[in-house]
Amino acid sequence: MSPEENGFSPATEGREGAAADGNEGAAANVRDEAAAADREQAAIAAVNRARVREAFATLDSRPNLIEAARRLRRRLPGDEQFGDPLSTSGVAPVQVIARGVSALQPARESFVKELGLAGLQLWQSLSESAGRGRGDRDIAILFTDLVGFSSWALKAGDAAALELLRAVGFAVENAIESHEGRIVKRLGDGVMATFLTAQAALEAALDAQEALSAVEVDGYRPRMRAGIHLGRPRKLGGDYLGVDVNIAARVVESAKPEQVVVSDAAMARLDLDGVRKGRRRRLRADGTPSDLRVAPISRS
Repeated sequence: MSPEENGFSPATEGREGAAADGNEGAAANVRDEAAAADREQAAIAAVNRARVREAFATLDSRPNLIEAARRLRRRLPGDEQFGDPLSTSGVAPVQVIARGVSALQPARESFVKELGLAGLQLWQSLSESAGRGRGDRDIAILFTDLVGFSSWALKAGDAAALELLRAVGFAVENAIESHEGRIVKRLGDGVMATFLTAQAALEAALDAQEALSAVEVDGYRPRMRAGIHLGRPRKLGGDYLGVDVNIAARVVESAKPEQVVVSDAAMARLDLDGVRKGRRRRLRADGTPSDLRVAPISRS
């Protein structure tokens, strides 16, 4: 049967092809118009977002709002400077969050940042008043260091020095933790730690001395000295600052190798049963009270 007999002819096929081409062209035009509309809407949205950001930045930088937030911070409990690197150096959640807030727009002053820090300042203050805080109760401060370590390390080399520091750290820090002390910071060949009681600080220092008697590297035995003072230092971030910290650092400097020296303030809180108290003497050091007395203590 011929194509004509089936109802098809070259002319018919031509008309149908032209119609199909026309439909595809119309569909392509519709798609192009839709894409152009989408691009236009996206451009408008981008412009609107930019305008909102600009308006927010202008509002956020208004001096009167920033000053209002700072006045609020001065009226709130706690440290009105909370948010600087010194006050947020710890690992508590409020300090970690504060570091993130402080990083907002570091190049310019910000109302939102000040308002966020105001809330964190209040949180920090409430945490401190609940017993995790600063300067409102007595804390025993322990400093330790190794006598003659630097000179030995220069001769022994890095590998031996590192081996010794690891062994010393294990012995000292175990003693501190076993008496519920908290290591505030590591100071090269020593540590600063805090305790709830002077008795715990003394027991930790004496235990550390005993543990170090078993440490030896390349024929060298470390000789640790320790100083303990009781006071009310100011807690700032993960550190403690203030006169009492300075006194504790001077107390350890007054100790001889393998001595634990205790200030009068700490001595008054100690049970001296089972220990031997050495001669009491005045501590002559810059930055310490003229009437400060110290004495070495060892186990009987």
